[in-house]
Formats: sequence, structure tokens, C-alpha cells
Amino acid sequence: MDSTYLSSLLGTGAVPVLLVLLTAVAILLILVVLLWLRVGVLTRRYRAFMAGNAAASLEDLLNETLSRAREQNEALRDLRFALRELETAQQRAVQHVGIVRFNAFPDTGSDLSFAVAILDGHGDGVVLSSLFGRDESRVYAKPVQGGKSTYHLTAEEEQAIATTAQAH
Repeated sequence: MDSTYLSSLLGTGAVPVLLVLLTAVAILLILVVLLWLRVGVLTRRYRAFMAGNAAASLEDLLNETLSRAREQNEALRDLRFALRELETAQQRAVQHVGIVRFNAFPDTGSDLSFAVAILDGHGDGVVLSSLFGRDESRVYAKPVQGGKSTYHLTAEEEQAIATTAQAH
């Protein structure tokens, strides 16, 4: 290139085009530096995220996490099933106990007689009554289904059953 060619270019209005091009190159250079810094930050975050993981890549880590989530869902399903079984079994367990003490015979000194209702979640169970007297004691057991008995219940036995209903 000789100087006449350069002076002819400068004389024809190429200076503004050259300035625009130099400005565009400077902006692009700044953008490249900013992107390079951003990639560095993301690379550091990625390495910190993957540190301590056996997975070789983010895809492997996501697949491993998905596999663990599926295993957890299966375990949760099993636990829900076991819980339903326990709830069903628990309904047949003793849940309600009511006791009433009373004086069955006027010639005894205190409330040594009692009625105890022992019921499950369905109101099924037994009422035990003990009548204490000076010369003898008697114990009676009566079955209960749904809070009722096929046998005649004394007022104290009915009160013991009612006491279990108040407890729940």
C-alpha cells in the first residue's frame, strides 16, 4: 500500500466507516471479555455443584436424582400401604377404657365395687363388673358390640361405657 492509496481512501469519506468499524470491534471485544468472565463464573459454580458427586456430568446427576426420586416414591407407596394396615389393625385394639366405682351394698364402708368397660375403636369389647360385699365378692363379664350388650347392663356398667365415649 502506498500513501496515495491511503490518502485517497481517507479523502473519500472512509474515516466515518473506519470509526464505526473500530467502535463495533471495541464493543465486541468488551462483550467477549464479559462472556468469558461469565463462563468462568458458571464453570466454577458447575464444579462446586458437581464436587463430591460420583456422576460424571450434569445429565448423569439428573438421572441419578430421578432414579432416587422413583425409589422414594416406591418407598412412600409401601409406607402408605403399611399405614393403612396399621390403622385397620388399630381399630381392633383396645382404645377406650372407662371405669366407675360405686358402693354395691349399703353395709360396706366405701366404693369398693366397680364396672370397667374395655372397648376397641368400633365400640366392641367387654364390661367387667366386680361387686364387693362383706362376705363375698363377685365378678361378671358381659360382651359389648357397638356400645351395646345383649345382656342386661346395670346403670354403673352403662355409665362405664358412656365414660369411654366421652374419652374420644
